[in-house]
Amino acid sequence: MAKQKKNNKVHVKSGDRVEVITGPYKGVVSNVTKVFPKENKLIVEGVNVVTKHQKPTQLNQQGGIIEKEAKIDASNVLLYCDHCGKGVRYGKRINEDGSKTRICKVCNAELD
Repeated sequence: MAKQKKNNKVHVKSGDRVEVITGPYKGVVSNVTKVFPKENKLIVEGVNVVTKHQKPTQLNQQGGIIEKEAKIDASNVLLYCDHCGKGVRYGKRINEDGSKTRICKVCNAELD
């Protein structure tokens, strides 16, 4: 059997505003900081904050316990529509000049 190529696309981009739809942070609306398409994960500001015990190094001589955001699965977020005020699915529209824009499936407002 031949290995099938996995599609490494994530439905949100870095800088997008998203709403978390599952887990302890359900309902939180925040921005995407970083996207990891091969893992299908992303980092969202203020979501999945974990504590890490940091050893003292030359850069951080104090060391101690730091808090940072950890990755969450991309399937746990929806793109946020400001017009609807909630997380929504989106479609794509091709403009007259040939560029693509994302549109809200609920209200047809542009999301880009």
